[in-house]
Amino acid sequence: MKYRLLSWFLMLAVIALPLALAVMLTGQAILAFVFFYPLLMSGLWMIGGLSFYLHYERHWKWGETSAERDVPDLAGLPLVSIIVPCFNEARNGEATILAALGQHYANIEVIAVNDGSSDTTGALLERLAAQHPRLRVLHLAQNQGKAMALRMGALAARSDYLVCIDGDAMLDPDAVPFLVRPLLDHPRVGAVTGNPRVRTRSTLTGAVQVGEFSSIIGLIKRTQRIYGQVFTVSGVITAFRRQAVARVDYWSLDMVTEDIDISWKLQRDHWSIFYEPRALCWILMPETLRGLWQQRLRWAQGGAEILIKNLGTLRHWKNRRLWMLLLEFTLSALWAYSFALSIVLHVLGWFMELPVHLRVETLVPPAFTGLVLAGFCLVQFLISILIERRYEKGFARSLVWIVWYPLVFWMLNLFTTLVSFPQVMLGKKRKRARWVSPDRGIKPLDTMP
Repeated sequence: MKYRLLSWFLMLAVIALPLALAVMLTGQAILAFVFFYPLLMSGLWMIGGLSFYLHYERHWKWGETSAERDVPDLAGLPLVSIIVPCFNEARNGEATILAALGQHYANIEVIAVNDGSSDTTGALLERLAAQHPRLRVLHLAQNQGKAMALRMGALAARSDYLVCIDGDAMLDPDAVPFLVRPLLDHPRVGAVTGNPRVRTRSTLTGAVQVGEFSSIIGLIKRTQRIYGQVFTVSGVITAFRRQAVARVDYWSLDMVTEDIDISWKLQRDHWSIFYEPRALCWILMPETLRGLWQQRLRWAQGGAEILIKNLGTLRHWKNRRLWMLLLEFTLSALWAYSFALSIVLHVLGWFMELPVHLRVETLVPPAFTGLVLAGFCLVQFLISILIERRYEKGFARSLVWIVWYPLVFWMLNLFTTLVSFPQVMLGKKRKRARWVSPDRGIKPLDTMP
């Protein structure tokens, strides 16, 4: 009952606030917020990304081989457990497991959790386990969801350091030392999230995502790390301190995005989360609009669930360090509903005479405003090239397609936010979040670039 009441309250607040602003302000003021909020966030990401780069990355050596990189040593050579939850990974699972076993750091074990796959994933994993002594396989009789698969892998692990990756991801050979070193050096670090790189780029949708993960998501991660809190670790590549995840009761079984949830649980328990861009992982992403919609809708639903789950506890002063993340997420949701409201006011103006202060004559920004937005976008992409070029060959060529980002992804984020909030706030609370096989692209690269 408490959950339902809070859901109703939040949905009414998110929808009513733009309407209240429309009454108190003008249609043009709302439109100004719609145009200038992305500008503000872009500036914040650029400043944060450059600060991170100047403080950390510009001093790092980076080459094509381990001998040319500043690969850290792990004092005492501790055992590291790599956990790979798998569901219907017959097509990509072998490459993932072999990449995990191919780490240059030798003291590892790989735990593959077959989460009730309906294809030949189980047989594939057993064949690989017979060939590689460092690989262990756990079989769950039925699909229990990624959170349960991760929990079972963590309980079976022999190490205090858990590197968790997806069943279709390929770890860079030097990823483990980069991920684990901060856990050894800083006792209050509970997780270290890595740097996903997109392998699927045979379509415009895939190519745009290459630029998005670098020029948008990479800068966001750096900025959030600068001000101390991270909205979410990357579910496809993160190292956890076993003690930390045990203290917060592991991954929640009822959350649609277990990576966002574990991030907030750790930070509410006052564990820090680091971002390590040198820990690379090559991932598969959707290359169809339908697959992209389903993925981003799930991400938006996960964010809405986190807001509902944490709103009550975040009012306490002890959780003040998470207020910045709460503000950022709330403003993003408000932006989406304000954008929708400005469209509604513009369309209504075609059919009825609205009060002068509510009129939205055009949705096209003034020439100067559009020029400023385009300039900020260009500068942001140039900064991302400066920072990310060391991690991937030919990276700048992929950013040619990023000009489509505002059209494709801003609209996608707008509509997923509009759809996800009512779905989460009015839907029934799940007992278990299970997964299905996502869109993994049309033609992934055969090897890591």
